[in-house]
Amino acid sequence: MELPFRSRTMGEGCTRVTKYFLFVFNLIFFLFGAVIMGFGLWLLLDNQSFLAVLQDSSLALKAASYILIGVGAFSMLMGFVGCLGAIYEIRCLLGLYFACLLLILLAQVAAGALIYFQKDVLNTEMSKIVTKVLDSYGTKNSSTEQAWDYIQRTMDCCGWTGHADWNGNMVIVNSSQLLFPCSCQNISLATGNTSDSGFCEAQTSEWPVYEAGCSASVEGWLITNVGVVLGVCLAVAVIEVLGMILSICLCKNVRTEYYTKVSKY
Repeated sequence: MELPFRSRTMGEGCTRVTKYFLFVFNLIFFLFGAVIMGFGLWLLLDNQSFLAVLQDSSLALKAASYILIGVGAFSMLMGFVGCLGAIYEIRCLLGLYFACLLLILLAQVAAGALIYFQKDVLNTEMSKIVTKVLDSYGTKNSSTEQAWDYIQRTMDCCGWTGHADWNGNMVIVNSSQLLFPCSCQNISLATGNTSDSGFCEAQTSEWPVYEAGCSASVEGWLITNVGVVLGVCLAVAVIEVLGMILSICLCKNVRTEYYTKVSKY
């Protein structure tokens, strides 16, 4: 039985609204993927980023930047597929888009749970990596050392757990002078000229450096910005669920006769 003209028109109007809403959503999703890929490239190429401290110490942590690049590229591809499926109302593309969004959402939940329950292991691994960096600091002027100097200066910290982490540095151990890392220097305790990198000479055995380790500074930053971090994660999850709902609704409402629009040869 054929539907009344008014009901059929309203149904087509709802489908059209859903189609263009999904197109705009996927355009935003495409741009979001571009941002993620750009962030991954920044981590990989910027010598002042925190990853520069880790790249010589852990292949797994260096791979994080490649993962971000891959996720960003995949998100851009998904955005393109979603836009194509929405505009041309192609059911197979809409179904593929829904399935991929579901897999992404499940992967994000699993990754978040893994990070939360393995945070102590991650902190221990980070401590080992940074200790290795500090022990070899000063033997070569690498991007790793420059990045660590930048982190200590900007976060007002010294070492990973404290300035005692520097006690194993070969330059400090083998020097006849009382040396300490200049990037750790507490400006309020400075008595002479200050430097942003390398080693400075202390007047006494008590180093004029920050007491807090960078581990505490990083944790403090996360606690301060936990609302922003959770807000971003929640927003991403809501956007993905919304995309899944729109795609499945449009896929369900696309009428079979729409496929007769495709020319037959």
